[in-house]
Amino acid sequence: MSDKRVLTIQDISCVGQCSLTVALPVISACGVETAILPSAVLSTHTGGFTGNTFRDLSGDMLAIGSHWKREGIRFDAVYTGYLGSIDQIGYVQTIMEETLAPGGLRIVDPAMADHGRLYRGFTEEFAFRMRELCGVADIALPNITEACFMTGTPYEEGPKDEAFIEGLLDGMTALGAKCVVMKGVSYEPDRLGVAVRRDGATSYYFHEKLERNSHGTGDLYASAFVGALMQGFGVCEAAGIAADFTVESMKKTLNDPDHWYGVKFEKALPGLIARVNRG
Repeated sequence: MSDKRVLTIQDISCVGQCSLTVALPVISACGVETAILPSAVLSTHTGGFTGNTFRDLSGDMLAIGSHWKREGIRFDAVYTGYLGSIDQIGYVQTIMEETLAPGGLRIVDPAMADHGRLYRGFTEEFAFRMRELCGVADIALPNITEACFMTGTPYEEGPKDEAFIEGLLDGMTALGAKCVVMKGVSYEPDRLGVAVRRDGATSYYFHEKLERNSHGTGDLYASAFVGALMQGFGVCEAAGIAADFTVESMKKTLNDPDHWYGVKFEKALPGLIARVNRG
């Protein structure tokens, strides 16, 4: 199998173990060359910190993409995460069109909401426009809240039954996403996992549910998923590998209450490397 090159487009939160500070080390550890395009630079992520700095890098994105196009640089996948503005949604589509290699994958994590609410700084207009990017995705990786915003489905507190999840998957595929990997699905109190909709069929991968919620786990999951996928694992296999890695990273953090801003994924990387790398 020839080596793969992935471009990931998302923000740099300098402190907080999320976005590019997760994507670059995790995908690289999977043995995949990883290029980056920062969408914004933040001093910290917005979950739990206050007064963070924010610099929008929209003005640089198309110029960077144009340079790559002139140099003939191509990517086997473009994986997007947190975007800093509505305009960047269109910029990302242009960069995908100009830099993806033939057969390259568009992988979209619409990182903008959780627990029924948009992240600080995002609007419903942004969520509506994110439908466009997920609509051209080969693989979309929303959580339940993000899928609700994009499909116009009222978010329901408490447990979600299978009919609700299937309806969200129907809505996401109706937008145009070829494959949907939905995070945060649970039908039992002590089990959590993902639902994968592909070619009209739904499959699930469940694991133990930990009591502690942690910032950045969605980014961690998506990055491990991309790394495994680029190493030749199928979508369902990659979904399970990413889930196991995320749980293990959370376990490494459970006994440290001061480490509330992220998970100690670095301590779980050896297991991911052993599982994903095929020599």
